[in-house]
Amino acid sequence: MENKAGIAGHVRSLTGGEFNQLTSSPLKAVPGTNPEQLLGAALATCLNATLEAEEKRRNLSHQAVVRVAVDMGRDYQGFQFWLRAQVRLPQVNRQETQEILAICEQRCPVAKLLISNSNVSVELVDEFGFEGEFK
Repeated sequence: MENKAGIAGHVRSLTGGEFNQLTSSPLKAVPGTNPEQLLGAALATCLNATLEAEEKRRNLSHQAVVRVAVDMGRDYQGFQFWLRAQVRLPQVNRQETQEILAICEQRCPVAKLLISNSNVSVELVDEFGFEGEFK
């Protein structure tokens, strides 16, 4: 991936594919994707792909859904993000869902990078909703 202009330009893939995304500041109402959206998209996509592999291993249809909410706030050095991932696996009971999620949190490369950070949480839900404070 390459970015030459920060949040006022593009980020693009250097290894092929067609990834070329306009970037923008989350603090301005201008077109483009900001860093927290890319981070949330990476966690949602990678964790769901890992869940899909585990569902397949268990001969389950792929029904997992992952939603990630990202909040940004100031800290003493600038800004920081808070990520909350919510996971639904409607086709299995809660105990098996918890087992699947625990396995996938250990296998998902993006989750491995992020999970040890206190600003990141992954939770199993029956219904999606991001009420309440992040921080």
